[in-house]
Amino acid sequence: MSKMRYSRRSLLKTGAAAVAASAFPAPMIWAQEIKDITLRQFGTGVSNLNDVAVKVKEDLGFTLEMTALDSDAVTQRAATQPGSFDIADIEYWICKKVWPTGNLQAMDTSRITNYDKIVGIFRDGKLTPDSVIAQGTAPHTVGFTSGPGGTDFVQEESGWMTLIPTIYNADTLGIRPDLIGRPIDTWAELLNPEFRGKASILDISSIGIMDMAMVCEAMGEISYGDKGNMTRDEIDRTIAIFTDAKRAGQFRAFWKTFDESVNLMASGEVVIQSMWSPAITAVKARGIPCVYQPLKEGYRSWGGGIGLSSGLSGMPLDAAYDYINWYLSGWVGGYLMRQGYYSAVPETSKQFMSADEWGYWFEGKPAQGDITSPTGEKLAGPGDVRDGGSFEERMGRVACWNSVMDENQYMVRKWNEFIAA
Repeated sequence: MSKMRYSRRSLLKTGAAAVAASAFPAPMIWAQEIKDITLRQFGTGVSNLNDVAVKVKEDLGFTLEMTALDSDAVTQRAATQPGSFDIADIEYWICKKVWPTGNLQAMDTSRITNYDKIVGIFRDGKLTPDSVIAQGTAPHTVGFTSGPGGTDFVQEESGWMTLIPTIYNADTLGIRPDLIGRPIDTWAELLNPEFRGKASILDISSIGIMDMAMVCEAMGEISYGDKGNMTRDEIDRTIAIFTDAKRAGQFRAFWKTFDESVNLMASGEVVIQSMWSPAITAVKARGIPCVYQPLKEGYRSWGGGIGLSSGLSGMPLDAAYDYINWYLSGWVGGYLMRQGYYSAVPETSKQFMSADEWGYWFEGKPAQGDITSPTGEKLAGPGDVRDGGSFEERMGRVACWNSVMDENQYMVRKWNEFIAA
């Protein structure tokens, strides 16, 4: 085995290997050595998809076992069960909780084929040179560490990443326009008594509190210093507003997984709620009107990436790096962009999408023909434009990132009181 790794390193130094790698990000490990490798991955259901595992087996030759969990369970597993996984598909706000434990290993950016093509959001925090970095846990602030074995965060590109970024999005409220029947343009509508008994918010404290803050600020009730790092007083006031609304019957339900949110919206039990992009896609795929509504206050955003277990080494580690390079080579990005997400390396995803799909999902152009989901259901037709417009219009209007606050424990306690109220 050691001889094989030596030969592989020697091969990587040759010009022929470099040409092959640039022409197509094929696996660098010989198939006869990797066919028996199994990598265990876990993460949320939005990206731990069976189609991806099937494609990995087809393209790379090894087996990827995926487990889908809700965000709180993902956090707990990454922080407390390091021997139970090889790959953690997690969000950057979760990384802030997990990275200091030492359960993940720093990743060498020189081994990432398309590192130089990763969007600036994950490198220096800016979509464009003039961008203003939003509040909350912006991905670049927890994206780099000082070196191998590091459990710290550094604020500049260091050559060692905590997570290799994969997908991200600008989140907003989902609505049923057919059941609402009028324009919706502000986060404040979530607490409008007009929707009493037909509103919902997600029951994941670190994300839900951010949606609450967007609503309270839009209502003019609270002006936050940093919505992603509230004071105890700000937390108390935010929770109090939503607790009053809950006791008045504003909410039909609280959800943890996007499947739950799909069912609430598709049934018509809920007409306005916190939603995620694949949930919108799933509702529309059933032929039911559902809009990811652009709002004047902007978006709450998040980013996800792949982390590797600190116990991963040898051939499995090589396979994991090949998997990451394959992930960023375009097929997965194209698949996920058809759910409404963005790829960390958009230009490779473009190669796996039609010109019409790219125009609709990324450039904000009117569709020329039918736009379909990853599994083929119609989502839009000729002349339709994506909710919120182009990539730059949407990601350029991020108001805050999902976050972990200094007062996180206090916030979680107050959140639980809200759910129990």
